[in-house]
Amino acid sequence: MTGISGKESAIVVLANVSRFFGAVKAVSELSFSIIEGEFFSLLGPSGCGKTTTLRLIAGLERPDRGEITIGQAVVAGEKIWVAPEKRGVGIVFQDYALFPHMTVYQNIAFGLKGFSRDEIRKRVMHILAVVGLIGLGERYPHELSGGQCQRVALARSLAPSPKVILLDEPFSNLDADLREELRTETKRILKENGATTILVTHDQEEAFSLSDRVGVLNQGRLEQIGTPAEIYHQPSSRFVADFVGKADFVAGVVGEGSVRAGIWDFPVSYEKKMAGCKVDLMIRPDDVDFVLNPDGNAIISEARFLGASIMYKLQLADGTIIHSLKPSTKVIPPGSKVKISIDTDHVVVFAKDTDRAS
Repeated sequence: MTGISGKESAIVVLANVSRFFGAVKAVSELSFSIIEGEFFSLLGPSGCGKTTTLRLIAGLERPDRGEITIGQAVVAGEKIWVAPEKRGVGIVFQDYALFPHMTVYQNIAFGLKGFSRDEIRKRVMHILAVVGLIGLGERYPHELSGGQCQRVALARSLAPSPKVILLDEPFSNLDADLREELRTETKRILKENGATTILVTHDQEEAFSLSDRVGVLNQGRLEQIGTPAEIYHQPSSRFVADFVGKADFVAGVVGEGSVRAGIWDFPVSYEKKMAGCKVDLMIRPDDVDFVLNPDGNAIISEARFLGASIMYKLQLADGTIIHSLKPSTKVIPPGSKVKISIDTDHVVVFAKDTDRAS
């Protein structure tokens, strides 16, 4: 799954969009579509171009090439430029960007231009109720907690009923417990309001837990778009496989109807002409199981306690290393001999001479 079938069903469309800063290609030939009501995340490491992409959609940056459509209107193109305030987008920044001299009520009301005083009051009070801030309208930002500031920023972006909500890593400044709570609450609020949302984040868990679809960026280019499950279990490149979770790559050779890797034969079909070709198999730790067995095929060389789980490092007799993620309710000490089994449903094959999955 890489996009939407046509422009008519999409509310945001990027077509071959590029943005350069001198010799640096911050964004290169980006093309993707987002449908109305979708929660879409751009996921990638620092410097990959995700925030630049968000700023291009918002109108805070101008593309050097390509075209951006919001709704049915082109807002950026070769001879077209629509100002940010006329694009119908709301933005929640990483630092919230609240006006410190304004109350919560005034911050939310700020973007409601062209409404009567009574309409503004009704809209602000409704939005305060939606985000759970009734009774805090007269407070100033410095009188609020980080979580409350985040809710005010979200309320301010929702107040004008924008076509699209843009979230620029809005949870990164919160502690872990509050971050998880507000992720869930933010998604609920946005979904109940029918908002089309684009989130940029470097946090895989955040993108996967919130999103209908995820786009993975690498050095300004889109590596893959898909559901969280597709991105995790069917990565289209080595970069995606590595970035969205722990992955081991085991060297193998293509046979007839299978790939031989380590001590296993994996049932993977290939054309006969591929027989004998060298490949790497991606194996996730959560697809690796083992049991204690004195005649087993591997030894536990390391066990890392992670709280709810333990990451085991398993070494085969030929030196091959793979990892297994197990619940922490039962601890097996390093040095133990075990027998490994692998769920082959999620094994992905990469040819030796290419980054792309075969």
